[in-house]
Amino acid sequence: MKTKNIVLIIIGIIIIIAIGLRFVIRFAKPTINNQPTPVSQVETTLEYQNTQYGFNFTLPLSWKNYSVITNNWQGSFVDEPTKEAIKGPEIIIRHPLWTKETPRQDIPVMVFTLDQWNLIQQEKLALGAAPIGPSELGHNATYVFALPARYNFAFPVGFEEVEKIIEGKPLQAF
Repeated sequence: MKTKNIVLIIIGIIIIIAIGLRFVIRFAKPTINNQPTPVSQVETTLEYQNTQYGFNFTLPLSWKNYSVITNNWQGSFVDEPTKEAIKGPEIIIRHPLWTKETPRQDIPVMVFTLDQWNLIQQEKLALGAAPIGPSELGHNATYVFALPARYNFAFPVGFEEVEKIIEGKPLQAF
């Protein structure tokens, strides 16, 4: 009987040590040369910078090795459908795990001149069949940056992550 009690005590001690180690590993502060690393020095994000249009876009580290695709948006005049369409750039930030077999949610950033944006706000320029226009992510003195209406309407893999990124207001215009 004494041997059984000793075995149970040893098992209990091992469990307590394992739980304690897990706690220490999970909540220990990172160190460099045995010195605590200030939180501000720990990299948790990366940044896409677009100097052509003047904005930065903050991404989580899980997007390391992302790619950028340049596309064009197209709009038509609501009251003058025969008038030539207006086009502008769309910067697509693509997750590194995106494949043809398993496409992931992209982050499309439409770039508008101030005049184009005013036409959209006045509902004179339509960009598609959606009953709402794009939503502004930010602007500088020359451009307005916006997310297309219904950009995630198909709910592809990763749409929740992109929604969380957008909620964090990742675009900083300069």
